[in-house]
Amino acid sequence: MSAKDQGPKAASAEGQMIRELAELLNATGLTEIEIEKSGLKVRVAKTISITAAPQAYAPAPVAAPSAAPSEAKPPAAASGDLSKHPGAVKSPMVGTAYRSPEPGAPLFCEVGSKVNQGDTLLIIEAMKTMNQIPAPRSGTVKAILIENAQPVEYGEPLIIIE
Repeated sequence: MSAKDQGPKAASAEGQMIRELAELLNATGLTEIEIEKSGLKVRVAKTISITAAPQAYAPAPVAAPSAAPSEAKPPAAASGDLSKHPGAVKSPMVGTAYRSPEPGAPLFCEVGSKVNQGDTLLIIEAMKTMNQIPAPRSGTVKAILIENAQPVEYGEPLIIIE
């Protein structure tokens, strides 16, 4: 039996319940709530605007490239496209690069560090999985092209080893 069949008093009670649920959504930050009371089932949901998310994310990629050249030594930056550098270690995946195993821990490597083939240079978090990025060859780290916790793309040069 609907509120229409029960009269104006029942319709008013339903309207009040919906208003209270809407206020509860706003107060708690939820996007959807469903309640069943006395055989009456009410679901209240609000839509979320997706246009705000890209605006909030847009500044991060802009800031990252401007910081990258400061990490690289001038000769490496002057060589042009670092992805073609013979000592470039490129990202094998899209994710977030970290230069240490955990916050506050020592960095895996720094400019001037000697590394052996297979040594971990950094880790990339992709889909909640931490992936170690090993040195493809032994040598000296000449440039680190990323900052800690920076988003990286597939094929992006990360470190130069000579």
